[in-house]
Amino acid sequence: MGDVTSDYLWCVDPLDGTTNFAHGYPSFAVSVGVLRHAVPVAGVVIEFTGGPGGWITRTYEAARDMGATCDGRPISVSRVKDLEQSLLVTGFGYDHDECWAANMDLFRALTDVTQGVRREGAAAVDLCHLAAGLVDGYWEFRLKPWDMAAGLLIAEEAGATATTMGNGALSVFDRSLLVTNGFVHEQLLALTDPKVSALLEAGVDLSQWFVPEGFKLHTGARLA
Repeated sequence: MGDVTSDYLWCVDPLDGTTNFAHGYPSFAVSVGVLRHAVPVAGVVIEFTGGPGGWITRTYEAARDMGATCDGRPISVSRVKDLEQSLLVTGFGYDHDECWAANMDLFRALTDVTQGVRREGAAAVDLCHLAAGLVDGYWEFRLKPWDMAAGLLIAEEAGATATTMGNGALSVFDRSLLVTNGFVHEQLLALTDPKVSALLEAGVDLSQWFVPEGFKLHTGARLA
């Protein structure tokens, strides 16, 4: 675990997209993020793309208030303003529970009113694709801190807007996230927020999780 009295916490996922990796499907990554309290302050995601016999990598990097890059070149989110013109991405956990069912409903609804919804199976990659302007919005339930710490910072530094799916201030310990180019954020919240409210009313636990015991946690996306 290390020194939980430190202000800093490393969030490392040595293989995000394990199933993709096992099948040689080109959507997996190494993700390394550093938090100060609950706030990502540095992050690197190395995405593996291409395929068997021709693998290549893309390296996404960001530091708080210093912008985001891909292979050393600055990146920024898309400028798509209307949900009807957007391309979205989401993910599904292994447990077919209430959150999974709610997300299936969202997947179905948003497929009908956008240009499409993709499911790549690697949260760090999804967040980096959002940062690079390849997709316009991303939502998911029950990610772990190591899934999103680096990618969230990269997306924010590329200009993304990030909240919980219920429009709360976001930390990497939250059980839902909605990250967009900013322009389509409110339009997506109009669909995700009621789902979160219904889950909470049904008694589903969406409180923060995987906070190391003794770690100095400050909630919210940014420190004062």
